[in-house]
Amino acid sequence: MTSMSLDQYRREILKQPKTKVAKSNKFNAVKVELDGMTFDSKKEHKRYIELKAMQQRGEIISLEHHTKFELAPKTKLEGEKRAKPALRYFADFTYYDITGQYVVEDVKSEATRKKDSYRNKKHLMKTVLNIDVREV
Repeated sequence: MTSMSLDQYRREILKQPKTKVAKSNKFNAVKVELDGMTFDSKKEHKRYIELKAMQQRGEIISLEHHTKFELAPKTKLEGEKRAKPALRYFADFTYYDITGQYVVEDVKSEATRKKDSYRNKKHLMKTVLNIDVREV
């Protein structure tokens, strides 16, 4: 058996294929798949099943998942090399209730409700698009 220098050992390690480790969610949410859709948490998946049943009973119509709203367009700021991307909000669910009211719904934990980024986007949804986000 021959001994390797530290540099040779490092080169051998770098040649080995990298393994990918699944990144865990900071709130320990588990992704779930159903009907060809991916839900960000078990709670969101459960709410989808409830909403789907409501739609089948005729209590809501036009149920959609992960609807995208643009709150501010892409823009180029002075002194920046690249343009800033559009500011978007992705709602968990949208639908119309039996009164015809458009409902934007988000499944949120207590911890997520307190995040500044979420609170700011919820605020912009109301001020820019005049849409209230219903939290479940």
